[in-house]
Amino acid sequence: MSTDNYTSPLSTRYASREMQFIFSADNKFRTWRRLWIALAETERELGLPITEAQIAELKAHAEDIDYDAAAAYEKQLRHDVMAHVHAYGDCCPQAKGIIHLGATSCYVGDNTDVIIMRDALQLVRQKLVNVIAKLADFADKYKDLPTLAFTHFQPAQPTTVGKRATLWAQDLLLDLAEVEYRLGTLKLLGSKGTTGTQASFLELFEGDHAKVKEAEARIAAKMGFDSCFAVSGQTYSRKLDSMVLNTLAGVAQSAHKFSNDIRLLQHLKEIEEPFEKNQIGSSAMAYKRNPMRSERIASLSRYVLIDALNPAVTAATQWFERTLDDSANKRIAVPEAFLAVDAILELYLNVADGLVVYPKVIEKHLRAELPFMATENIMMDAVKAGGDRQELHEKIRQYSMQAADRVKREGGENNLLELIAADPAFKTDLTALEQLLRPENYVGRAPQQVEEFLAAEVRPVLAKYAGDLGRTAEIFV
Repeated sequence: MSTDNYTSPLSTRYASREMQFIFSADNKFRTWRRLWIALAETERELGLPITEAQIAELKAHAEDIDYDAAAAYEKQLRHDVMAHVHAYGDCCPQAKGIIHLGATSCYVGDNTDVIIMRDALQLVRQKLVNVIAKLADFADKYKDLPTLAFTHFQPAQPTTVGKRATLWAQDLLLDLAEVEYRLGTLKLLGSKGTTGTQASFLELFEGDHAKVKEAEARIAAKMGFDSCFAVSGQTYSRKLDSMVLNTLAGVAQSAHKFSNDIRLLQHLKEIEEPFEKNQIGSSAMAYKRNPMRSERIASLSRYVLIDALNPAVTAATQWFERTLDDSANKRIAVPEAFLAVDAILELYLNVADGLVVYPKVIEKHLRAELPFMATENIMMDAVKAGGDRQELHEKIRQYSMQAADRVKREGGENNLLELIAADPAFKTDLTALEQLLRPENYVGRAPQQVEEFLAAEVRPVLAKYAGDLGRTAEIFV
C-alpha cells in the first residue's frame, strides 16, 4: 500500500473486495471494451462492412488494457474515452478504424455506469438478505423474552427482545423491496448519439429507422438488459443516479436506526455487539467495551445520507441535452455511496450474527418498572372487591409518586407494591400482588407477532434468495 499519497478509507478499511472490484478500473474499462464489441457485432449483423476478423481481434484483446498508453493518450488528448479508443486500437490494428463507430462518449461511459450500478445493487441485495436472515434467527430465538419497551427512551409497556428485532428486519425488508424495484426498472442509455437523436446511426444505416432501433435493442440484449431509455439527451437522465442513491440512503437510514438501538442497549448492559477476545475498548480505560462497530455503522450511514444529495443536485442542474459538471461529481459520489453501504452491511451482518443478550439484566430493569405498569390491574381487582375506583386511583397516584421519589432521590428499590399492600382499601396482600408481576402477562401478542411476521414476510424472501444465504462478514478493522 502506498503511504505517501491519499487513499480512500473506503478501500483500505471498510468496503469488501467484491464491491471494490465492481468499481475498479479493470471492471470499468473491460466493460467499455465489451460495449465496443457489442456495437461492432451489431453493426456487422445489420449490414455494415465490418469483418469477423475485426470482431475476433477486438475480442482477443478485450482484457489486456495498457493503462500507461491510455494515460499518455489522455494527457495529450484531454479526453478519457478517446484515450482508451486509441489504446484499444493500438493492440487491434485491423479493427482500429471501426472502434466506437457512430457512438459518442456516453455510449461507453453511461452504459457502463448503469451496468456497474446493476451489479453493485445485486451485491447489496445479497448482503441485505443475509442480514435479514440473521435478524430473523435472533427474533425467533428471543421472541418470548420480555423486555422493557421505550417511548421517548422512557420505560413503556413491555415488548420482547425478539419483537424489537422484527422492527429492524422490517426496515430492511422495505429496503430490499426498493432495491428489487430499482433493479427491475434499470435501463441502459443505449446508442443515442451526441444529443440523443441517433442521427449518427441513422446516417450509418442510410436512413433505415428500423435498423437503428434494432441495433439498440440488440446491444441491450448483449449486455443483459431488456430495454434502453426511450428518449435521452447525450446522457441518460441524471435522475437515475439520484434514485439509485436514494435507495442506498434508505439502507443507511435503517442501519443507522439499528446501530442507535444497539448502542443504547449496550449502555443499559442488556444487549452488546460482539467483542473479540483481544479487542481494546479504550487506550486509557482498560475495562471499556465500546460499541465500535455500531458507531461505525452510524458514521458511514451519515456519510451516505449526505452523499445522496450529490446526484440530486446534479440532476436538478443539468442543462438541456447535457453539461459536463456532472462528471467529476459522479465519479466520486456514486462509487463511494455503494462502497459505504457495502461496508455498512458487512458491519451489520457481523453485529447481527454476534449479539450478546443478558437476560438477567433485562429482567432486573423490567421488574423495576413492572409495579407501575401493574397498577391498572391492581386497581381493577380492588374495584371488583368492592372498592371505589376514583379513591383507589388517587391512592395509586400518590403511592406511585412516593415510590418514584424513593427510587430517584434515595436510590432505593421500588416499594410501590409494599405501599399498596399496606393499605386496607385495596383488600390484598403482597403475595397476591407479586402474582400480578409475571412479565409475560404484559407483552401482549409480541411472541405471536414475531411468529406471524417471520412466516408471512421473512421466510418467503429467504426462500426466494436461498442461494445467496450463508455469507459471513468481512471486517478489516
